[in-house]
Amino acid sequence: MKKEIFNKQNRHWEDTFVSKPQMFGTAPSIAAIKAVEIFRNNGVRKILELGGGQGRDTLYFAQQGFEITVIEYTASGIKAIEERAKELEVSHLVTTVQHDVRQAFPFEAGHFDACFSHMLYCMALTTLELTFIAGETNRVLKSGGIAIYTARNTDDADCGTGTHHGEDIYECGKFIIHFFSKEKVETLADGFEIITIDNFEEGALPRKLFFVVQKKLEDGKVNAAKSSC
Repeated sequence: MKKEIFNKQNRHWEDTFVSKPQMFGTAPSIAAIKAVEIFRNNGVRKILELGGGQGRDTLYFAQQGFEITVIEYTASGIKAIEERAKELEVSHLVTTVQHDVRQAFPFEAGHFDACFSHMLYCMALTTLELTFIAGETNRVLKSGGIAIYTARNTDDADCGTGTHHGEDIYECGKFIIHFFSKEKVETLADGFEIITIDNFEEGALPRKLFFVVQKKLEDGKVNAAKSSC
């Protein structure tokens, strides 16, 4: 893996967010809308979001009444979230943290009811780094906590195109993408029960993604077979 190439993605995303203040629009993602129903069904109150971008999902969760803490590694993303939260009068429900998810999360164990991440997992991250992120997610969730993430999968039209950076990682139009197989999802599920792995599409390409729902296992339990949510 060319670590310096992966690290430059931070600068690329920073520049992209500055030049495109509403790159993904202000409407919530399909994933966030689906997640809200699951969170409500599971009594979730406190959510950790990984990779909030410019905040379209962060702010949607706050508008739905959840307490949302968002980790984002770009300063422009953090600024956009904070400014928009003030405009929408939901600042009291939004906590922003500028942080690199490849480093230990700055939260105590068992602090959150749920974790949500839309397409962060399929960024410029190796399987080793993803394993670390999944472990940190597990650590900061309460027992039985819900973890939801999405990732572009190996059926996506961009998979296998552009510059190959090892594993199922390809650089397409200056963006480095890690494409997921179901085996990859299962590899990252240590400490979790996989509830569902659903397919959905987003965008004009369209991007093909997995919508993964997991539940944190109680200490000492092993991974269970899939069940329905």
